[in-house]
Amino acid sequence: MIKIIGAIFILLSTSWAGFELSKVLTERPKQLRSLKSALQYLEAEITYSHTPLHEAARKISSQLTSPVSLIFDSFSRKLTKEEISVRRAWEESLDVIWKVTALKKEDYEILKQFGQTLGRHDIVTEQKHIRLAMLHLEREEVEAAEKQKKYERMTKSLGFLTGLLLIILLL
Repeated sequence: MIKIIGAIFILLSTSWAGFELSKVLTERPKQLRSLKSALQYLEAEITYSHTPLHEAARKISSQLTSPVSLIFDSFSRKLTKEEISVRRAWEESLDVIWKVTALKKEDYEILKQFGQTLGRHDIVTEQKHIRLAMLHLEREEVEAAEKQKKYERMTKSLGFLTGLLLIILLL
């Protein structure tokens, strides 16, 4: 009886691990799409509404889902409550929130480069930098969607099969 309970526990835990790994593959394309939407909102706010950066970031954070909304919320708060440069506020916001995202280092580098130009140029140049960042995020999203399609089912199955292997080895 104890062996059966242990076997079930092993199978459930390894299956859960497989599902958690596949969740990262599922979340990354969603978060990249959310970031692209955020940059589109930012472009509209800066280009057409001439909204100050901290207010635009606050508006964007209220329109998005977590964890991407947290980046813009933190960015907005840092700009309004601290004497800090736009670049530093953006990087600190990324660093704080990054741990709870499913995004990769490549995505971080794109966003970090974007933050280095944010708030430093005229509206037309800002728009060009926003579109360039969106283009890079689009490329990463396509790659992430391909990886999801390719590996999501495999990681779920691998978790279950690893559990079965452990059970067989332990019996």
